[in-house]
Amino acid sequence: MKYAKGEVLAFIDDDAYPTKDWLNSALENFKDKDVASVVGPAVTAPNDTLRQKASGAIFSSFLVSGRYNYRYIPKRRREVEDYPSCNFLVRKSIMQELGGFNTKFWPGEDTKLCLDITRKLSKKIIYDPAVLVYHHRRPVFMPHLKQVANYSLHRGYFVKKYPETSLRLPYFIPTLFLCVLICAGLLSLISAPIRSIYYSGVFLYLALVLVFGIHKDLRLIPFVFFGTILTHLTYGAYFLKGLFYKRLPEERLGTVPVGDCP
Repeated sequence: MKYAKGEVLAFIDDDAYPTKDWLNSALENFKDKDVASVVGPAVTAPNDTLRQKASGAIFSSFLVSGRYNYRYIPKRRREVEDYPSCNFLVRKSIMQELGGFNTKFWPGEDTKLCLDITRKLSKKIIYDPAVLVYHHRRPVFMPHLKQVANYSLHRGYFVKKYPETSLRLPYFIPTLFLCVLICAGLLSLISAPIRSIYYSGVFLYLALVLVFGIHKDLRLIPFVFFGTILTHLTYGAYFLKGLFYKRLPEERLGTVPVGDCP
C-alpha cells in the first residue's frame, strides 16, 4: 500500500492464480464511485488432484456453503457484505483510510475489513462472476478439515465480536445439527419412538449427502460423501468452541499465524 502507484490494490492467495481478464473485469466495476471493493469466485483449479477436487466439490455444495456457495462457483453479480481476501480488489484510498488489515485475526482479517467498508464507510463491495481466480484446494481429509476447523472457530468467535455480519442463522446450522445428532442419539437409547425418528432422520441426511455428492467423475463420490459429513461435524464443533472463547490465541499472543485464506 505504501509503494503502490495504482489506484486499486489487488489481493490473491499464494495458492491461487487469476484468469486472463481478471483485472480488466474488476476495473469495470470501479467506474461506480460508491464501489470500494470488487470480489469474485475462487474456483477449484482444474489441474488439482482428485482429493483436492473433492475438497472443492464439498465447499461448492449447497449442503455445505448454502447460499454462500457463490464464493466457490460463478453466480449472478451482486452486492455482498463479507468476502474472503483470496480474490479481493479494493481502492487504495479506502485501504489507507481504514489503515489496511488493521487486525490480528487470521483468518478473519477480511471479515473485519469488509465490515469497515460496508458499515463504517457505507461503501459497496461488488461480487462479479467474471472476476475469477482458480484456487488450489487442500486435499481431503485432514488438511481440508484443519482448514474448516480454523475457519469455523473464528466465525463462532466473530458472532460475538462482529455480529453485524457473523450473527447469521446459516453459520449456526452445523452446530445445531451436531447438538441434535448427539442429544437425539442419546434419547434414542431409551425410547423406541425417538429411536425410529432418529434413524429415519439420519437415513434422510445420508441420502441427501449422497445425492448432492454425485459427480460425473465417479471417483469423487466417496470422498465428497464422507468429506461432507466430516465437514459438517468439524464445523459444528469448532464453531461452538469459538462461541465460548473469551479471546482467540492470536489476540492473547499478539501474533498472526502464518497461512493462507480458507
